[in-house]
Amino acid sequence: MDEIVKQAMAKWPNVPHCYSWLGMDARGNWYMRDDRTQAMGSFASGLAGAKGSMLKHEKLIDFIERNYSVDAQGCWYFQNGPQRVYISLAATPWIARITPSEKGLQIMTQCNSPIEPSLALSDESGNIYIVGLIHQTIYQDQDQFEEIFCESVALLHDHDLDQFSELAKLTEEACSFGGSWNWHGKQLLLEPIYSEELANRFRFITQPSL
Repeated sequence: MDEIVKQAMAKWPNVPHCYSWLGMDARGNWYMRDDRTQAMGSFASGLAGAKGSMLKHEKLIDFIERNYSVDAQGCWYFQNGPQRVYISLAATPWIARITPSEKGLQIMTQCNSPIEPSLALSDESGNIYIVGLIHQTIYQDQDQFEEIFCESVALLHDHDLDQFSELAKLTEEACSFGGSWNWHGKQLLLEPIYSEELANRFRFITQPSL
């Protein structure tokens, strides 16, 4: 989290929180949602116009992603100076990409944080989720934050599904696929899951509200 943001929080400690004005889709894109957009439906409703306007300003996106945090209830937000802007999630708090590096393939979040994978999950729609250690900024209390690596879940970007399939050995399960996948010489499990189970299992809230 940026030091200037922490200073603003200390200077203006009682700024009301903001809800429903910012959303993140299943590809890690950020959307601004004004009053008119919110009146059309929830972020993940799929209704025409309800998603909002996709942000394209790179410096603003970088600012959001540097100051992305979660509270004790599992609600994710962007700390915009003294104001907490809660985020509507279309999927999971993190979106994963498989990218090349000097040391081979790596898995990165939409915030450019590395994921140390331990498991993958497959849901009834064929989506893949990467479970592993991710660097996170977690709100404690009295405007104190802890930056730690802890387990979380990231939806794999749909553009990387083919690449994941090349790493995986699949077996058909009741709701989806199971099996294993090769990651840097290690065979990691691929387990089936129903998408509706994700939020409870990994303790996140997709639509924070007052």
